[in-house]
Amino acid sequence: MRWVSYIGNNGVNEHRSLLANYEPYFRSLFRIAAAFTFSLHGWQKFFGMFGGLGGFKPPLTSMLGIAGVLETVGGALLLVGLFTRPVAFLLSGEMAIGYFTAHAPRGFWPLVNGGELAVFYSFCFLWLSFAGPGPWSLDGVLRKRP
Repeated sequence: MRWVSYIGNNGVNEHRSLLANYEPYFRSLFRIAAAFTFSLHGWQKFFGMFGGLGGFKPPLTSMLGIAGVLETVGGALLLVGLFTRPVAFLLSGEMAIGYFTAHAPRGFWPLVNGGELAVFYSFCFLWLSFAGPGPWSLDGVLRKRP
């Protein structure tokens, strides 16, 4: 691996991997993959797809119904990269609430209580809310408009 040395904005000599130049594009790919797999959970709750929740569709006003709407709509918005930062922040909170209400009461460890995906998505979306969508997004297209 080659390393490039340059003077950063703060005047300090920094070393940066050549792969770091591609980070924004991989962030876009990561956002798209995470949003797609996350939205599948919404489709399961909201539309009853993939076997639904044991053949039952939750009422829209229930916590599961609201989660289904958030996961379906929020997942679609993240997939295309529209309103990425606020949507990712909202979904991070949804996953944190989901973890502490549905998983944590079943035990401390996420692997034991079945909450490892909720923890992962919560931190993934929290990171995206700070890092942004990457260059392949509708946010980027709209930002470039005059």
